[in-house]
Amino acid sequence: MKGQLIAFSGLDGAGKSTQIELLLRTLAAEGRTPVYLWVRGGYTPLFNALKETLRRLSRGRALPPSGRNAARNRAFARPWVRQLWLRLAMLDLLWVYGIRVRAWLLAGKTVVCDRYLWDTLVDFRLNFPADRVEEMWLWRLLARVSPRPRTAFLMLVPVDESLRRSRQKAEPFPDSAETLTARREQYLSLAASAGWTVLDGTLPIQILAGQILDAVSSQPPCGVKVAA
Repeated sequence: MKGQLIAFSGLDGAGKSTQIELLLRTLAAEGRTPVYLWVRGGYTPLFNALKETLRRLSRGRALPPSGRNAARNRAFARPWVRQLWLRLAMLDLLWVYGIRVRAWLLAGKTVVCDRYLWDTLVDFRLNFPADRVEEMWLWRLLARVSPRPRTAFLMLVPVDESLRRSRQKAEPFPDSAETLTARREQYLSLAASAGWTVLDGTLPIQILAGQILDAVSSQPPCGVKVAA
């Protein structure tokens, strides 16, 4: 890869958006043209557009309303619905990571990802525990073709702090304390073997920004591996 892939992962409210914005400004000031990418499996612009089209064409009968609701829970209680949704989400990510991101890197771009493949893995583990996503051949293919970041950051804060910051930002669908605790444990279980740069999101913004710049400029390829 000619370019540089930098990924940010972590809990909501850990400061990812703030640090990404600061990093993008620094990269632009250095004369680079960074590419910013927010991706979450099942919620990319293309996937969302497909869901909205199906809702309109079926007048709401084909898919439940977006967000957390009883209709959505009933739909995902059906194994075939979950399996179809998961496969479509993975195919979408194959396009995003396997083609778009790789094309940017080959063109020499610096790509900054707000969430990356393992964030989707954590989502799938928590939302679809019975489906054993990591054993699906499509997930294994996705993990194989997704480029490894040059530098990857995991930003964490205590669960109560994540809740407080989510309330401040008026998040429309915040995780519960129980879900945040499970999510944090999932991240830590992946971080133990992945070699990520783990950041304390409670530190002052400028201190975190300095740590990130130091890692981006000096850290060798981190060799992050996504469990497959």
